[in-house]
Amino acid sequence: MAVPAQANAQPTPPPVPEGIPVEMLASFAPAIIGAAAGTEDIAAGPQDAILDQARILLESPGIPPELKSTLERVITFLDGSGGGGPEIPQENAPVIAQFLYPTIGKGCIGEGADSVGTALAVPGPAQLPPPGPKAGQAGFVFTALGTSSVAAEQPEPLTVTWINLDNQRRATQNLTNEAKINPDGPATLSAIADTGPGRVLAVVSGGLTTQKEGAAPITCSFLPTVGMFQVA
Repeated sequence: MAVPAQANAQPTPPPVPEGIPVEMLASFAPAIIGAAAGTEDIAAGPQDAILDQARILLESPGIPPELKSTLERVITFLDGSGGGGPEIPQENAPVIAQFLYPTIGKGCIGEGADSVGTALAVPGPAQLPPPGPKAGQAGFVFTALGTSSVAAEQPEPLTVTWINLDNQRRATQNLTNEAKINPDGPATLSAIADTGPGRVLAVVSGGLTTQKEGAAPITCSFLPTVGMFQVA
């Protein structure tokens, strides 16, 4: 996937910390999914539940420093005390907001061969992902490194669940291959969301099916990964 030269990439996703399973980094994602996709009145402040979950994990004894840093960024983003997302650049250059950590898809490349998945968000207006998010929208892109092409059928779709903490919009959307990004692989899916302006918290998770010519399709699942960014 080509990124314009003037794009501002903030921040670059760190590698999966050595000795720390992705399950630990993803452990607070269900609270975010529940807040964004639940039936409760979102105006009641579901971010409070997310903050409580993150603070409980932050106070756990023996928490690894890499996980502590990630949780601290989530907390300061949600409570508005310290940013956490990339700043809107000057001269209409797009922001590339990488999600907080890579995720793992077991057996996504083949038997015993796992794929590292990376997710990013692009607040509009921008050209990526095609056809490009407009002002008040955000584009999401997920790439499963090392995999073959996206299969025509996705029986267990990869989804993005997002919540705008400032205007109370929320949705769960399938990531699709409609934009035809990296048609020959690695498998790359995308979606454009009508988030409106404000602080957006998003979780990407679910399944992915790839198809290599002459071979049987491979279906695997990715653990949740979390993104935070600002839409103008």
